[in-house]
Amino acid sequence: MKKILVANRGEIAIRVMTTAKKMGIQTVAVFSEADRNALHVRFADEAVCIGPPPSNQSYLKGDKIIEVAKSLNVDGIHPGYGFLSENADFAEAVEKAGILFIGPKSNAIRIMGSKLAAKEAVKKYNIPMVPGIDEAVTDVKKAAQIAKEIGFPVLIKASAGGGGKGMRIVENESNVAEQMERAISEAESAFGDGSVFVEKYVTSPRHIEIQVLADSHGRVLHFFERECSIQRRHQKVVEEAPSSVLTPEIREKMGEAAVNVARACNYLGAGTVEFLLDQDKNFYFLEMNTRLQVEHPVT
Repeated sequence: MKKILVANRGEIAIRVMTTAKKMGIQTVAVFSEADRNALHVRFADEAVCIGPPPSNQSYLKGDKIIEVAKSLNVDGIHPGYGFLSENADFAEAVEKAGILFIGPKSNAIRIMGSKLAAKEAVKKYNIPMVPGIDEAVTDVKKAAQIAKEIGFPVLIKASAGGGGKGMRIVENESNVAEQMERAISEAESAFGDGSVFVEKYVTSPRHIEIQVLADSHGRVLHFFERECSIQRRHQKVVEEAPSSVLTPEIREKMGEAAVNVARACNYLGAGTVEFLLDQDKNFYFLEMNTRLQVEHPVT
């Protein structure tokens, strides 16, 4: 690999380019008109303007980015985080253009991008999951019945969700209809997919994520945990490593489970597997982030 394009800006673009330069790889920056004087533009070997300031007219224009990569004979595209980093269609388009997508294959992004598909994929490894259903539901009566069977409180959750959007806690049966409608509406507007599922709400959980790294020869390693239990509206505020609550035994089990989650989707590159840890120290698989993360320096 002689030249890569970094389809991002700011801290992550600099991080990727710094490593590329250490490896003797040339770098291409893309930028919007508003970022003409940004550090990543000056830091790269080459830089190309891809559109006006709004990100949907610049950094989210996958076809334009691929066009630039082709014209400059780029070998690989690194998406960074945010923007197109978890867009399976973009990853697939990069692959089809004969350029290496630096990250997981589009199929792995697709599987882990749907919480229901992810649950299905990891089943064969017997990874513990929060009690709930494995199928999308849109019928309020059915949701109420499922919630009664699982036992309140329950969490209604968007299948395609993330960042705390499309999530609703339901304390009792009388609130099911209202919260269900809100979750579906939020999911549709944020992700274009209104499918939701119902699972047991774990009260006062710890949120533990495990860093994994996989190569193209089937080797998967984990680099232990980051604890991100301090959150506001389901969004992380503080990340800490190592976690103060994990015993060596639980740490080993969670690490093993994270490696198996990565194997379940033939993962490639850096990824993060998220778990909930309840008050009895039982852990449950939550989801996988199929990209680099802001919090890697914590690890």
